[in-house]
Amino acid sequence: MRSSDEGLAGRGRVTVFAMFGTVFGYATHHLDERRIGEVAVIGPLTPGVEWPRLWQMARTCGRPAAKDTELAQWILIQATRAFVCGSDRIVQLEDKGWKLEPGGKRVAFEATYANRDHLLTGNLTVEGLTPGQVAERASIYTA
Repeated sequence: MRSSDEGLAGRGRVTVFAMFGTVFGYATHHLDERRIGEVAVIGPLTPGVEWPRLWQMARTCGRPAAKDTELAQWILIQATRAFVCGSDRIVQLEDKGWKLEPGGKRVAFEATYANRDHLLTGNLTVEGLTPGQVAERASIYTA
């Protein structure tokens, strides 16, 4: 585990999903031209919510003695479930730009987990998705 001191930006599919009243975005990042999507990028989209909230949720829902790698797996499986099953998914955006701000958290998995080698969490923004739209979509979804 280490801090992600550099920001990251990409373009592709973004899954927007709700979890415990907070809206998150899930995208993938590619390390080379094969475009496999080895890195999961997950962050809050709800206005006023910072990325540590995601880790707090994992700590609350996970095993009391869980280490960061296990918590990262919990985070990734929640996003994967929203993408694959549609549970808690608000919208699936195709070919959208996204940006992860510097200062988040990076975890490398010891072995590929849910088809990803790394998890990057941080404050996320998605091209064309405004804070008002996130709040509106969340209220529609949770109503």
